[in-house]
Amino acid sequence: MIKLPEISTNKIAIKLKPSAETLVKKGHPWVFDNSIVKQNKEGKSGDLAIIFDNRRNKFLACGFYDPNSPIRIKILQANKPANINAAWFADKVQEAYNKRIPLLQTDTNSYRLIYGENDNLPSLVADVYDNVLVVKLYASYWFYYLKDILPELIKTSKATTTVLRLSRNVQKEKNAFEFTDGQILDGELANEVIIFKEHGVNFSANVIHGHKTGYFLDHRNNRKKVGELSKNKTVLDVFSYAGGFSVHALVGGAKEVTSLDISAPALEIAKSNAKLNPYTGTHKIIVGDAFDELSKLARVNTKFDIVVIDPPSFAKSAAEVDKAMASYKKLTQLGLQLVKRKGKLVLASCSSRVTAEIFFDLVEETLHKNNANYSILQKTLHDIDHPIGFKEGAYLKCVYVQIH
Repeated sequence: MIKLPEISTNKIAIKLKPSAETLVKKGHPWVFDNSIVKQNKEGKSGDLAIIFDNRRNKFLACGFYDPNSPIRIKILQANKPANINAAWFADKVQEAYNKRIPLLQTDTNSYRLIYGENDNLPSLVADVYDNVLVVKLYASYWFYYLKDILPELIKTSKATTTVLRLSRNVQKEKNAFEFTDGQILDGELANEVIIFKEHGVNFSANVIHGHKTGYFLDHRNNRKKVGELSKNKTVLDVFSYAGGFSVHALVGGAKEVTSLDISAPALEIAKSNAKLNPYTGTHKIIVGDAFDELSKLARVNTKFDIVVIDPPSFAKSAAEVDKAMASYKKLTQLGLQLVKRKGKLVLASCSSRVTAEIFFDLVEETLHKNNANYSILQKTLHDIDHPIGFKEGAYLKCVYVQIH
């Protein structure tokens, strides 16, 4: 492992507004800058904020101080004092790993070991692809604590190689450690493309240049379900990206799978991911804007047994929620036009600002308005390695609709 330098950090004493204090007591992991009423010194990235309660002046919580974010403090532990050291991090990594054990007993060697705040390790994601660990940092304060947590992540995941990925915001900040995106922290990487298994199906992830940590692991369970529904069927995978649903459908025995995405390079990855597995069906691709291409298919009355629509997040901010809702409605309508009678429509959303309840209601409302004769087969949320630790940590929802 590369030698990680030690740079000293400070502790800052902080008091909050009563409303924020109540949220922290209840376990919410975020404290916004406008909730702080008193702090004893200016804080910098890497400093630990110690929050004292207003009434008794006793320890309330501790967390990372983040001067670069409106979420000024990311809580690590509340209501019970703790030393934030290597032993504390080791406990958190072990707790997270234990939640994932049932998944690792399947034919799967790719999983999210750490999911940020939801595993009490805010702004840190650790994904494992076979024997490669990819640690992605969404806040620069982690630079100061990698020396404490990294050995534990490597030990628990049994990784032989560790890659560091940095979010765009973190890349923009100057750091005394000189960490870079795509840096190898431990071991060697013979090839930046790693082949891994998801419920017995082979995929690839580019751990140096791929989006996020190289692949989207969160839909694993839904991809498996679609694969199980696909025998002898025709399948349309919309916003297919690297072909997650497409490949499971092909391996599941689909007659024909069409992957549709705006990115030609992503569809090339989808084709190569399919070729990592045995299949007998036909794999077609359509490069283009999903809304335009779906409209074109509908106009010529093309129909599929299964239509999967899994768009990217449409609502990155509260201001975009209405537009996102209109997009989901439109996609539901288009999907409905493309599904054969007795076929299945699978609709997903990864916008955390659109709750599962709102999304499911919107889908059903749209189906009703379009006089669909349907029943809901199933509604799913996060897979086991993406636990939901607080309300804002929930984003993924998926509904399976049977058309009669």
